[in-house]
Amino acid sequence: MQVLKFGGTSVGSVESIKQVLQIIEQHRQQGNSIAVVFSAMGGVTNQLIEIGRMATTGNTDYMELVRRIEDRHFNVVKALIPVKEQGKVFAHVRGIINELEDLLRGVSLIRELTLRTHDLITSFGERLSTTVIAEALKSRGVPAQFLDARTIIKTDAQFGQAEVNYTLTNQLIQDHFAKTTDIQLVTGFIGSTEKNETTTLGRGGSDYTASIIGAALNATLIDIWTDVDGMMTADPRKVPNAFNIPTITYAEAMELSHFGAKVIYPPSLQPAFARNIPIRVLNTFNPAHEGTVVSRTAERRQYTITGISSIDDIALVNVQGSGMIGVAGVSAKLFGILATHKISVILISQASSEHSICFAIDPRGAEQVKQILDTEFATEIAHGHIDSIAIERDLSVIATVGEGMRKSSGIAGKLFSVLGKNGVNIVAVAQGSSEINISVVINRNNLSKALNALHNIFFQSEARMLNLFMVGTGLIGKALLNQIHAQTDYLRQEKLLKICVVGVANTKKMLLDAKGLELDEWHERQLTNGVTTSLPAFIEKIKDYNLPNSVFIDCTSDKDIVQHYESLLDANISVVTPNKVANSGPYSEYRRLQRTALNRGVKFLYETNVGAGLPIINTVQGLMTAGDRFLKIEAILSGTLSFIFNTFRPGLSFADVVREAKEKGYTEPDPRDDLSGQDVARKILILAREAGFPLEPDDVTVNNLLPKACLDAPTIPAFFEELERNNDYFENLLTQAEARGEKLRFVAAFENNKAVIELRSVGPEHPFYQLTGADNIVSFTTERYKERPLVVKGPGAGAEVTAAGVFADVVSIGSYLA
Repeated sequence: MQVLKFGGTSVGSVESIKQVLQIIEQHRQQGNSIAVVFSAMGGVTNQLIEIGRMATTGNTDYMELVRRIEDRHFNVVKALIPVKEQGKVFAHVRGIINELEDLLRGVSLIRELTLRTHDLITSFGERLSTTVIAEALKSRGVPAQFLDARTIIKTDAQFGQAEVNYTLTNQLIQDHFAKTTDIQLVTGFIGSTEKNETTTLGRGGSDYTASIIGAALNATLIDIWTDVDGMMTADPRKVPNAFNIPTITYAEAMELSHFGAKVIYPPSLQPAFARNIPIRVLNTFNPAHEGTVVSRTAERRQYTITGISSIDDIALVNVQGSGMIGVAGVSAKLFGILATHKISVILISQASSEHSICFAIDPRGAEQVKQILDTEFATEIAHGHIDSIAIERDLSVIATVGEGMRKSSGIAGKLFSVLGKNGVNIVAVAQGSSEINISVVINRNNLSKALNALHNIFFQSEARMLNLFMVGTGLIGKALLNQIHAQTDYLRQEKLLKICVVGVANTKKMLLDAKGLELDEWHERQLTNGVTTSLPAFIEKIKDYNLPNSVFIDCTSDKDIVQHYESLLDANISVVTPNKVANSGPYSEYRRLQRTALNRGVKFLYETNVGAGLPIINTVQGLMTAGDRFLKIEAILSGTLSFIFNTFRPGLSFADVVREAKEKGYTEPDPRDDLSGQDVARKILILAREAGFPLEPDDVTVNNLLPKACLDAPTIPAFFEELERNNDYFENLLTQAEARGEKLRFVAAFENNKAVIELRSVGPEHPFYQLTGADNIVSFTTERYKERPLVVKGPGAGAEVTAAGVFADVVSIGSYLA
């Protein structure tokens, strides 16, 4: 014997009922012996509850709702039963509706709705749905019989959530099924007392009906047909990457269900669990899917965690006081009071010092609970033994569940770490001694972020997700997006990393999409769908999205954008940038950003501030972490100036060389921005700070390369004219250097707490002598690299290498979050 149960969505429309009929017929064709339990059509039970409430107030508009229920079932009859057979079915349905109307008329007259009457009203949903489906099956030639569960399931008189009399019920079920070979179509959710008063079985009632019948008949399997592909690793409405769990244990299903998983309600399936009958959760709308099997044991799986569930809205009640420490009976009194008032507790956490006990409840009853406890503990509060009873609202609870947690260390550490790195504060923690569940209470507004971050870290068959927001879509920004697009498959397969670009902005338009932008069409979408850029609005949107593993990328040189870095870091959003402004301003601001990132557990990365994609800052940080001490830093940190002095030779005017550099795109539109040395000054300042020296911008001395007349020229053409007039000055510098067998180099040097930038000539023994092209080079002299300095050399400018450096910083954040 196999028992099938179809939920409200499975019987919610003509099309879905057609699918149900097909599933039943397939079982019959395969020779399976089955019984089928039905819920009310989707939404009908809630309508009946509302109808009952309206009747008690004398609101006759309830009749319109009754008409809608009747029409809905008539439509099923018209669609699924041949015309010549419809008349008797209409009459049958009308008879049931008449009974409902008579009952409601009585309720309306006496203006009272007892629990007993409430149960009778809500029973009509299952009675109507099962009636029309039974008639539809019989019209297809299937030997089916309508079975009113009230005749076989006997309960006590606890209306609303009746207790089953299993001894009598089992006997009635066995006797009934022994007398028939027809397929029994059973009304779910309802039973009756021994006086034949209608009762209901509470939450998960139709599942309960299937479980009771399955246990009584010792069924081989119970199929729960619903509208999802079995149980999922998380709620797919909140976690898009959630996927099906093929097998799960009773204990795991119990835990996930208690903390919000709505697919099944395991307490109602307890009769089947006691008989070790497997439960299979299947999708009526995707019957080919294997679904989920719930049984005493589950197949070994590659993940330690089975699933993550949540309750969206809870309140936390905290009872605390020094008088509770070492005093026996406080917990017993507290939870005894809650039990007496039938208050359900979701989660309990107690401090090891016994100073406080907190527990989670449905927020709708929070004020009532506070009033009860204030009254019951009035004496303890008056004597100061209990300080206060406080209610904290707008909270959620997340449960991480899995049998595999018993044998694995580090699960709690990973859970707390990933929440911490995403700025999710944990209000309370609970872990049972069974070790299959760790539950945490968090602020409700962080629920989605926390669920996605946890799912991402525990279920890595799907790559870890980084959510990027980028300002600046010029040469560097475009190159970065192209590199990310080109590396998508590699990152997913080899690094288990998926980079989702959520927002882009430039000076004109910004575009955001929480689901991510396609990187082969972002530019077109920005042009057509983007809105006028507002940097504050863009920043606030990033915070409002509150996505896990968020990274802000500033690919500009804008001075205003850096003002937002601290608030982004404070919101647990990592920042990556080639923009040097933030790190080259006042030292206090530089340190504040460093501390904010450290305190928030996020990253502030700026490798490309110095040397584009060269590993210069990472090298300094690595040496500092290892305890080395810097004695001297020498560097050529401008690709523009490197090219100019590597190209300048006898026979070429200095002005022509600068003009060539400008034509090749090495210089800024005004070459004086490069030749002034201010950009190099910012870079050596950053390096000195990274090496542990608290320099201010005024501590950097720049010995001007250009004569004053060149600097003061009113226009760029006038600048080049002045450069031509001063050609002898530059030729003399070159001639003197060559006479000494040396070469001209524009060098930034830091030594003895002094930073100086100037034009120098270096000989063949110097590491800068052989520099070519537009390369950058840095020489580090430290306690450990004293005799032979550590040298980093390579291209230090250009959109592609700078973008690559930013990309490397982004990927490193992915590794950190793992």
